[in-house]
Amino acid sequence: MPDIVKASELPSLAGQEVEPSSWLEITQERVNAFADATNDHQFIHIDEEKAAKTPFRSTIAHGFLTLSLVPFLTAEKARKVEGLVMGINYGSDKVRFLQPVRVGSRIRARQVLMEATEKKPGQWLTRTEVTIEIEHQEKPAVIAEILAMLIVK
Repeated sequence: MPDIVKASELPSLAGQEVEPSSWLEITQERVNAFADATNDHQFIHIDEEKAAKTPFRSTIAHGFLTLSLVPFLTAEKARKVEGLVMGINYGSDKVRFLQPVRVGSRIRARQVLMEATEKKPGQWLTRTEVTIEIEHQEKPAVIAEILAMLIVK
């Protein structure tokens, strides 16, 4: 895989998976900070004692916390586009939360470019399937189609 690709080459890369990201540990501190930022203080996320009595046996990350880490996790291994000025979050399709992420678990992202279309000169809309894996778990935490608009010179 080339280190840097031209935007016009993106459509030919559809279907190719890039290397998975590094693992990231989901800490209670991160979950608590997300709870504070979103005002979502449901006990399953922040009360370790009560959460231990649930089927999850521990606190779990908010699904949207896991989803919000997609840009960070995918950026590490994403293809670099020549002349990229910026990438803009354009939305998500088919987001599914398949399994909770227990605090203390490690997650990583796998990504496959599904399509890239030049909408206007220098503006490429990409659709990437992102799978957030949980270390030592067969079932992923999240599968989503992530849309991004790449602005290139």
